[in-house]
Amino acid sequence: MKSAFFLILFFVASFIAISAVKSSSQKAEGDPWISGQLLAPADLAKVISDPAAKQPVIFSIGPGAIIKGSIDIGPANKKENLDKLNKALEALPKDANIVIYCGCCPFEHCPNVRPAFKLLNTMKFTNHRLLNLEHNIKIDWIGKNYPVTQ
Repeated sequence: MKSAFFLILFFVASFIAISAVKSSSQKAEGDPWISGQLLAPADLAKVISDPAAKQPVIFSIGPGAIIKGSIDIGPANKKENLDKLNKALEALPKDANIVIYCGCCPFEHCPNVRPAFKLLNTMKFTNHRLLNLEHNIKIDWIGKNYPVTQ
């Protein structure tokens, strides 16, 4: 009786674990990045604040270039801005340290991060990351007093 109970418990636990893995992979299925390509705001702020550090190329693919040193592309959901990003990327080596960010809203609602990141993938860049602004630029960057443009 005890072994039957543990066998049932094992199958239920296995089913729950498989379901959780399946649902999490389905949720991320539409995202062109992997978790290792998300960059914490604190990490980028640390690099920007260190004049001795090799600086990444930072593209703002949202409504404005707020982060110090970032290049304003404009919202990447518009073809002309995605073309502008494409042209800027063509001048860079494929292993360039690139960071993109939007910051208008959380990723699940953002119209800009996916087209821009897909472009980087399509162009075969190997060292590109997305700034992980979980809420928005105001809360996750400005509100933490990280470096902004003057």
